Amino acid sequence: MRGGFRNTVERLDRPSAYYQSRNNKRRRNDRGRDDRDGDAEMIDQKPEDKPEEDPLANATTLYVGNLSFYTTEEQVYDLFSKCGEIKRLIMGLDRFQKTPCGFCFVEYYTHQDALDCLKYIGGTKLDERIIRTDLDPGFEEGRQYGRGKSGGQVRDEYRDDFDEGRGGLGRAIQSERMRDNERDREHDKDEQMEKDYGRLR
Repeated sequence: MRGGFRNTVERLDRPSAYYQSRNNKRRRNDRGRDDRDGDAEMIDQKPEDKPEEDPLANATTLYVGNLSFYTTEEQVYDLFSKCGEIKRLIMGLDRFQKTPCGFCFVEYYTHQDALDCLKYIGGTKLDERIIRTDLDPGFEEGRQYGRGKSGGQVRDEYRDDFDEGRGGLGRAIQSERMRDNERDREHDKDEQMEKDYGRLR
């Protein structure tokens, strides 16, 4: 009699959250619609005979996250080259300032090197930070830039804890606090002017 055992080890080649969200959007957009007389009707689509091929099955690119803003390309290269020969390394940049913003893409020559890197380097420390690694379907031009409003990563926009390695507080919170401090200074200045004016009378 076999008992139900739950697997406690996560798959190394699981799809990334980015890949899954991108595929869901693509599936929604691929559904054909035909507008006739203002009514949207689905166009008959032939089901595909073969199942979709998983692009991560032979992925050679890794997304690396939670890097310090001060981690250099050389440091990343030194660490990740221990698992295999690196074909290309793309550092993530702030969209506006063109400075590092805490992530990169590492492309290997073989899928096995990428899996070895997931196994041995994912979750280790680099510049006193635990780095995250995930298989990626492949680098495309434009993905090297942060997608946040301020140009960096979205996760750094609203972070309310102080993280020196990633620029202190979240950028949105920093700017909000700066506005509050400016308002307080203006208010104090106005009160001081009223007191001074009252003494002169």
